[in-house]
Amino acid sequence: MTLNLLTRNYAEQLDQQDQLNSFKNEFYIRDGVYYMDGNSLGLLSKRSEQTLLSLLNSWKEHGIDGWTKGEYPWFYLSEKLGEMCAPLVGAKAEEVIMTGSTTSNLHQLLATFYSPKEGKTKILADELNFPSDLYAIQSQIRLHGFETDEHLILVKSEDGHTLAEDRIIEAMNDEVAVIVLPSILYRSGQILDMKKLTEAAHQKGIIIGFDLCHSVGAIPHSLHDIGVDFAFWCNYKHLNGGPGAVAGLFVHEKHLGKTPGLLGWFGSDKTKQFDLDIEMTPATTAGAYQLGTPHVLSLAPLYGSLELFNEAGIDAIREKSIKLTNYMMELIETEVSDYGFTFGNPSDDVSRGGHIFLVHEEAARICKALKEEGVIPDFRAPNGIRLAPVALYTSYTDVWETVQILKSIMVENKYKRFENQRDVIA
Repeated sequence: MTLNLLTRNYAEQLDQQDQLNSFKNEFYIRDGVYYMDGNSLGLLSKRSEQTLLSLLNSWKEHGIDGWTKGEYPWFYLSEKLGEMCAPLVGAKAEEVIMTGSTTSNLHQLLATFYSPKEGKTKILADELNFPSDLYAIQSQIRLHGFETDEHLILVKSEDGHTLAEDRIIEAMNDEVAVIVLPSILYRSGQILDMKKLTEAAHQKGIIIGFDLCHSVGAIPHSLHDIGVDFAFWCNYKHLNGGPGAVAGLFVHEKHLGKTPGLLGWFGSDKTKQFDLDIEMTPATTAGAYQLGTPHVLSLAPLYGSLELFNEAGIDAIREKSIKLTNYMMELIETEVSDYGFTFGNPSDDVSRGGHIFLVHEEAARICKALKEEGVIPDFRAPNGIRLAPVALYTSYTDVWETVQILKSIMVENKYKRFENQRDVIA
């Protein structure tokens, strides 16, 4: 018997066939809540809770000796987590380190790779990138004594949601020193072709780096093989590292040994760090890009989370993610197409990341109504609703329920009880 796409039974059948379905039991999910905001903050896993408690206990048990004793010695924790994360970004272990925040890591990488010379002084970015990246870029340009309106090239979007790679490549002129782009656009979920863009940049002698905040843990990467110069990302979205989790960065091995632009004692060669010499001896790995002492308790949950990712496999996660977003789009097109929604995300699987982007003039009100009904969405001003069915803890039945709730909100005009403006935090 062929089941109807619109029925709950169809969703339940998909769940029974899902090889990743058991991973949902690894996460804390409130009853009656459909969490569709994992591209902003991932949920807590039981494994992450265990590793956090274990590291907390190592402080309790060992005191200062926790730096070298216990199940997870603190002194080597950032490097160990970099090694665990490397398969997710397609890197060698020595090319990845867990340190800093997204923005501080971008400052570090630009301080290292943005070395403007006569005639080659500009940074190329795009107008749809997350604003914090643009703030950091502008800051670095000013630190070199330049004006941002002259030395920051922003590639424009033709539709307000997506970018054309060919237009980015056209903007790669002889004045560009560094390029900073997102791997996935944070609003629309569009995946940029990093291989194509990297090859084009290198043909013109330009350093290129990517912000992986919305792609790490959602799609496979091949940073080493395609020759990306640097990358940086947060770990609290798809990687479920917890609010304010320590971030990550990648530096291609061809650049290892280059002195980072910003130096701090934790970037030292580990065998020499406690010599405490006036002249620093940087590590010969991506560990050189660390600054101060690592935030051990903010690294701890990531250990448990990365264990789950390595068990599930990023290819299987991506396969399910595509199916989930396709299923959600099909249901939305069928159930609420008459209520003014349009898709701002790419429709094809190759270009679409781990979330969908619904556009509606009443988006803020609809998001508030969804939350009241148990669906956790993400509003993006002025009129966007992001919905992220995350592969490790979202079922097909969750997607079905989410769309049924959205339909009831529109049919019964429940959203009209709310003001159409965002809260302080959107």
